[in-house]
Amino acid sequence: MNLYIGREASKLWKRFCAEISTEISLLIDNWKYLLGGLIFQYIHGVAARGVHYIHRPGPILQDVGFFLLPELGQDKAYLSETLFTFIFLSFVAWSFHPFILKSKKIYTVLLWCRVLAFLVGCQILRILTFYSTQLPGPNYHCREGSRLATLPPPDNAYEVLFMNFRGVLYGCGDLIFSSHMIFTLVFVRSYQKYGTQRFMKQLAWLLAVTQSLLIIASRKHYTVDVVVAWYTVNLVVFFVDKKLPELPDRTNGTALLPLSSKERDTKTRDESHKLLNGNSVDPTDRRQRTQVNGKTPEDGNAVHVNTTMNGA
Repeated sequence: MNLYIGREASKLWKRFCAEISTEISLLIDNWKYLLGGLIFQYIHGVAARGVHYIHRPGPILQDVGFFLLPELGQDKAYLSETLFTFIFLSFVAWSFHPFILKSKKIYTVLLWCRVLAFLVGCQILRILTFYSTQLPGPNYHCREGSRLATLPPPDNAYEVLFMNFRGVLYGCGDLIFSSHMIFTLVFVRSYQKYGTQRFMKQLAWLLAVTQSLLIIASRKHYTVDVVVAWYTVNLVVFFVDKKLPELPDRTNGTALLPLSSKERDTKTRDESHKLLNGNSVDPTDRRQRTQVNGKTPEDGNAVHVNTTMNGA
């Protein structure tokens, strides 16, 4: 038993090291895209923080979702954030599963390059919309009478550029459309395309719907914020996905990464060696060949060539 466990642990460690080596190679080639996407996450956060300074509380707008869904109340508002945190951490854990599991369909670095491209596209549209018109926030801390509903003008650039933790949790004014739904739908759409478990795909969509309802019930957003997110995010993902190159599929067990210069030279030498020996470069072409004076006729024409050369 101990020998079996040790052998399996050794295989897992070797697979983990191989994955690390592969992902580092991809990271070297794609670090600019990842860095750009992460920097824009900061820009999006600063923009959401900035709109809080110009937010003005007012009467809550008439909303059909507020009529249909009972209000959770401040003591249960955490349910929405808890589900979002679960979705976020689950997707992150799944994106790194090739380091441990044998079912390798994705490369983690390439997947996150794609996910960040989706997020940036959606967040650009979101910034444009919530700065265009500021709606009175329906959240508890954004209503009239709350000291967090308005913020005094910033004293310096540091206060604006370097958000504190409270600014992330207690923002107001960044309503249309929901940032939580951007992340949720991008993650669900990504798993829908690159995931392998049908049950998990169905569960992911169910969680997305549940997240939508909890956001409205906790009064974090108006219903329009969630509805706009559903069709905007899906459209952005669809069009951006069409513009990006397709991710290599690893389900067949072959590495589809670009060859290094050393690997290309080795492959070229192998192909030249095959040609000198009269073998086909295509490994799938296994038809029998008959050589005539060093030449290999095609499609079984050896008899015809031999007859012609004998003067017949």
